[in-house]
Amino acid sequence: MSTVEQVTDPVAAHGEGPVWHASWPGLRWVDMLAGDVLELDAGQVRRHHVGTVAAALRPRADGGVVLAVERGFALADASLTEVQPLPELWQDNDIRMNEGGCDPDGRFYCGSMSYREEAGRGSLYRLNRDGSTETVLTGVTISNGLAWSPDGGTAYYIDTPTHRVDAFDYDGELTGRRTLLEIPAEAGAPDGMTVDADGRLWIALWGGSAVRCYRPDGTLEDHVELPASQVTACTFGGADLDELYITTSQQGVDGQPEAGALFRYRPGVRGLPVLPYRRD
Repeated sequence: MSTVEQVTDPVAAHGEGPVWHASWPGLRWVDMLAGDVLELDAGQVRRHHVGTVAAALRPRADGGVVLAVERGFALADASLTEVQPLPELWQDNDIRMNEGGCDPDGRFYCGSMSYREEAGRGSLYRLNRDGSTETVLTGVTISNGLAWSPDGGTAYYIDTPTHRVDAFDYDGELTGRRTLLEIPAEAGAPDGMTVDADGRLWIALWGGSAVRCYRPDGTLEDHVELPASQVTACTFGGADLDELYITTSQQGVDGQPEAGALFRYRPGVRGLPVLPYRRD
């Protein structure tokens, strides 16, 4: 039975959004409200400041990086030394980007939320391949995990306060929204997630000190406990994509020395390569 390993010190105040890409020096994730992208390279953690908020990132097919920052999107070079913000999507100081990912067609999504977590004030936005943007969903409270099935035909989405993981049919657009599963309140609240090569969903539980694995039919399969309560997101990485990297946060906790650290778990399954952003 695999055990959870602590990979770093508690380097992030609010660690989120881990991403593995073979061309990068190592895993990258965000210290969201510090506006930093963290990079694990040969056991050392480097920081790259990209804005007031660093909400999410994905590799670009052309070798660069696409980012979600406080009020929209940005493009960066592969080393994250040159960041080009795109036009802001709103002016409201109470709204920020939170979490996102790319679809199988190479478009980048990120969802927003109110700093005060006010109900229904967030949306899900999409950065298209031609650089235009669209609003895909509205009435969201805390837009979080977004992932696709191995065949690309189903998208999974989390609006955290609903305690649900919703599924959509995907054929270029998100349609047919339905509830796949519900997380009991006593288990924590669903946050970020990833999908493995067999189609199982690995879901980080904010306030739940755990990551849970569910089959595509919504059946619980695994429960991975961590020594930090605010578990935020997870992704598969390593040369064989067989290591589950898990981020945590220090927000709202006291007396948890491991909070804010990066963890690793080897579940005996492999993940999927990260979907990149493809700019036309």
